[in-house]
Amino acid sequence: MKPFSDFFFLNRLLNYCRPRTLHLWVLVTAGILSCDSSRIYEQNIDFEGRYWITGQKPEFEFQIDETSAGYNLLANVRNETVYPNANLYFTYYLSDSTGRVLEQKLVSEFLFDRKSGKPFGNSVLGDIYDHRFLLLENYRFAQPGKYTVRYEQSMRADTLRGVLAVGLRVERHLPD
Repeated sequence: MKPFSDFFFLNRLLNYCRPRTLHLWVLVTAGILSCDSSRIYEQNIDFEGRYWITGQKPEFEFQIDETSAGYNLLANVRNETVYPNANLYFTYYLSDSTGRVLEQKLVSEFLFDRKSGKPFGNSVLGDIYDHRFLLLENYRFAQPGKYTVRYEQSMRADTLRGVLAVGLRVERHLPD
């Protein structure tokens, strides 16, 4: 019953859309989907209230199936211009499925130019900016399985106003 109703819906959509419009829609969709073939995993976690509290330790769990390839792990950060500092300090922890920490590092990244105050990153909506920071490049996982990355903010303030979200992106390392 379900496949028939899906076919019926698709048939009505094809009859309704003009051929040119449908072809354009198919091309745009295919282009968008094919742009990011190196991505294995990407997830972002939004902070309630538009701030990052010290006690919030976002975790991202992902699966690695192929150990012969190298992977890049990148942190995503979304902030507003009301963020009160030029830089952001946070620590990441990469753990295997047993909870053993494989990598750990304190990261310091600039969200704004120290002198001019001009925001770095890509503007999403006027005063909101997205950043992507390389955590590990061409990292080789010893065995297939589930892995976790956890972030802890390491600033002097307990509450970081203006940090909207953090995330993790795992992608295949593509040689230059």
